[in-house]
Amino acid sequence: MRNEERVGSSKEDQETILLRNQKEEDHQDQDQSEETGAVQKQKQSKDDSLNGLDKVWSPLADWRMEAISSWILAMAGVKKSPRSADFAAVNEKPVDDVSLNFFYEPRTLTLLCVAIGTLVYIAFNRDESDLQDNITSGFTCVVFFFLVISILAFPNGPFTRPHPAIWRMVFGLSVLYLMFLNFILFQNYQTVKSIFLWFDPALSNFSIDSEKEYGVNCSQITVERVWSHVDVFALAHFLGWILKAVLVRHVGILWTISVTWEITEVAFAHLLPNFIECWWDAIVLDIFLCNGIGIWVGMKLCKLLEMREYKWESIKTIQGTTKKLKRAVLQFTPESWTPVRWLDPTVSYMRLVAVCQLVVFWQIAELNTFFIKHIFETPPAHKIVLYRLGLLSLIVAPSLRQYYVYVTDARCKRVGTQCWVLGAITATEAVICAKFGRNLLGQAQIKNIILWNEEASFNCMERSRGSSTDEPRF
Repeated sequence: MRNEERVGSSKEDQETILLRNQKEEDHQDQDQSEETGAVQKQKQSKDDSLNGLDKVWSPLADWRMEAISSWILAMAGVKKSPRSADFAAVNEKPVDDVSLNFFYEPRTLTLLCVAIGTLVYIAFNRDESDLQDNITSGFTCVVFFFLVISILAFPNGPFTRPHPAIWRMVFGLSVLYLMFLNFILFQNYQTVKSIFLWFDPALSNFSIDSEKEYGVNCSQITVERVWSHVDVFALAHFLGWILKAVLVRHVGILWTISVTWEITEVAFAHLLPNFIECWWDAIVLDIFLCNGIGIWVGMKLCKLLEMREYKWESIKTIQGTTKKLKRAVLQFTPESWTPVRWLDPTVSYMRLVAVCQLVVFWQIAELNTFFIKHIFETPPAHKIVLYRLGLLSLIVAPSLRQYYVYVTDARCKRVGTQCWVLGAITATEAVICAKFGRNLLGQAQIKNIILWNEEASFNCMERSRGSSTDEPRF
């Protein structure tokens, strides 16, 4: 019996010990859960405090960064303008509708590999015995890599057709031409002539015939004589005025440029003999036929382009090879056509002054062409002259658009970069003409120059004021 009582008591003790251990474990688990909850609460409160600091610090950080950037711009002399979006639209317009992603995706590493591979192949597989060819190849390589950098870094301007890379290269070529002009400015006349002869040795056989007479026997007017003046230069004159009309798109400004140029030729005829023309050549052939018909055709073309509906479809969704080819060709046409309003009845005199500045700069750019040909004795149809005219024609298109936005949009406070470079090119060419043509300009009749300046300004103001009272032109 005692043994049974001992066994029973031992079982009761074991059960009591088990219950006690279980209670202790439950208390430990409860304590751990309470500690975990406390830690989580502390962490949550810490996160909440950090979020609160972020909410307070983020505006402070943004304000601080904006203040620092404003201070840096102020130290650099750059004023921050609220019209940054308007300036970006004409300085680097984005592509709105991408037809083929392949042509608009970044290919910087591919371009780098192709450029380096081409450089290595040409550098190790060419004849280096000819000094002239070595200089030409090196110069070409410099231009090539500068254009590659232009594609990667320069703005494309206000146009995106046919591709922004095209207009970036145009900007790069304009910068290269400006650098070349600055280099020419610090040379003497013989060095510049040597550079021209390096481009084309045949120029050594050409010289300006100072004894040739222009504009003689003007009273003898016959069909044969008038027809003899209709040559390839007349055709180029006509096509050039179509291009000017498409770019300017204002009849009053175009006729102002046309008439003012004839006045310019009369004022500078004592310096440039080829400016001497018979009255019927200047008035009938130049103003009314070449200029007038060119302006009319160009304005009709502008009107057709403005009335057209610009709705572009992706080439990937077009069915049929013929339609795809047509869409590919249309890629070289304008994406849209913006009506131009240079002048209207409500414009201020500052707008008139800006338009007159455009006319004067146009006259100076045209004069630079003839003075450079005369001073450095270059034939009118020489490739150097044609290359320069072609490059300037490409540069003028985006520059004129940027200048128009600068003049007509009050939110735009500065001109685009391409327009700035064109202004620098025109001014540098004028300085080159003044430096290397000092003997020629020393013969200038100051009376003619002053009268030309006054007449050009008066003609510009009167025609611009008259056209501003009409309906806005395209």
